[in-house]
Amino acid sequence: MDITTIVLLVGVLVAGLLIGAVVQRWTTAKRLGDANELAKRIVEEARKEAQAQKKEILVQGQDDLFNQKREMENEFKEREREVKARERKLEELGSRLEEKLEKATEKEHELLATEKDLARKERHIAEQEEFLENRIDEQERRLEEISGLTAEEAKTRLFSEIEARTRHESARMIRQIETEARETADRKAKDILCNVIQRYAGDYVNEQTVTAVTLPSEDMKGRIIGREGRNIRALEAATGVDLIIDDTPETVILSAYSPLRRQVAKMALERLIQDGRIHPARIEDVVQKCEQELDTQVREIGEQATFDAGVHGIHPELIRLLGQLRYRTSFTQNVLQHALEVSALCGMMAAELGMDVKKAKRAGLLHDIGKAVDHEVEGPHALIGADLAKKYNESKEIIHAIAAHHEDVRPASALAVLVQAADSISGARPGARKELLENYVKRLEDLENIATSFDGVTKAYAIQAGREIRVMVNPEHVDDDATYLLCKDIAEKIEKNLTYPGQIRVTVIRERRAFGFAK
Repeated sequence: MDITTIVLLVGVLVAGLLIGAVVQRWTTAKRLGDANELAKRIVEEARKEAQAQKKEILVQGQDDLFNQKREMENEFKEREREVKARERKLEELGSRLEEKLEKATEKEHELLATEKDLARKERHIAEQEEFLENRIDEQERRLEEISGLTAEEAKTRLFSEIEARTRHESARMIRQIETEARETADRKAKDILCNVIQRYAGDYVNEQTVTAVTLPSEDMKGRIIGREGRNIRALEAATGVDLIIDDTPETVILSAYSPLRRQVAKMALERLIQDGRIHPARIEDVVQKCEQELDTQVREIGEQATFDAGVHGIHPELIRLLGQLRYRTSFTQNVLQHALEVSALCGMMAAELGMDVKKAKRAGLLHDIGKAVDHEVEGPHALIGADLAKKYNESKEIIHAIAAHHEDVRPASALAVLVQAADSISGARPGARKELLENYVKRLEDLENIATSFDGVTKAYAIQAGREIRVMVNPEHVDDDATYLLCKDIAEKIEKNLTYPGQIRVTVIRERRAFGFAK
């Protein structure tokens, strides 16, 4: 390619570039013009729209102002009405207060007048009282001059007469009330007791602790004693029982305070006699086995007693103590048999009275539980038994009934009185208990001495084996009303000073005799 062609091409290229630049500038200028026109239109439309919105906002603001003005006017009118109503109420209240003030003023004037009248009457009454006191003093002086007694002496004599008369009247009223109550209570109690006693069929045989062991021959005494007394010493040491071997033919006496020890010694001695081998080692072995057997028997006896009584849930230790009562007697009455009787009687009486039968049977069965350990613990067996029942989680009612059945604690429940009654019935029935002659005679003497210690008593006789005391009084010193009071005083003194099973009837007899002679 030559230079000319190159020059032409370069010229064409430059010309094309110039033309493209001119066209582009024109296009750009045109676009800028269109954009300016579009911006002008947009600004004009925005200005028009802003003016329209401004007009709408002004119109809306005028409407809101008008509405607020109208609401404020309405609220003002409402408040104005309320203020006027309050003003009317205040005016009415003021008028009422004025009326009340006027009435209060009138009442104040009336009260002042009444006070003046009362003061005048008080002065008049004071004058009258002073006048009456002077007259009374004058009359008292005249009475003292006429009667020859001072006021104190006359008052003392008058009070004495009133006291004596009131005492007699109260005695008559007490006698009448107690007679009516006793008739009703005695009739109901007799019905219940008769029914209970008829329903219960108890044994009349008294069991006693056997302390004599029969021997097959007299030679056995020597074998029991052993060489130089070693066998008898071993037996006494193992059992804690004294063996008395005397001239009584074919008999050995066992002496110990504990009935359980006597029973162990009796079982061991009988077993040794039967076996024939008697020496210290054998004695210790047999005594140990007998103690274990007796402990098992005691528990079985206690369980059988609870089964017979229909009482369940008793602590095992109390059951064991119940079994020990089988070997304890009171006035020759077996204590376990007595406890079963009391349990049965309590249950029947509770059923008659509508009380808890199970609780009554439980209290009756456990009421003498303290006798199982009373030789080991000091104190009355009733309180000892209550402590044992408390220790082994018996209920408060059962504990109180046990403690109160001999009045060591005052009975505070019907159950306690029920146990007392059943205990008396079981111990007082014919053949249940026996008493030593010396104790029996001493009790009768004490009973008669208590009765004769009262003024006006001439003679006293204890009859019916000490179940009744009949008291003869001097009719000159004791009247009918005083007889009734004397009977109560004697009964109270007997309750305080004597210990006795069951109850004692006190009968005071006052009679007047007239004597005449026909000649």
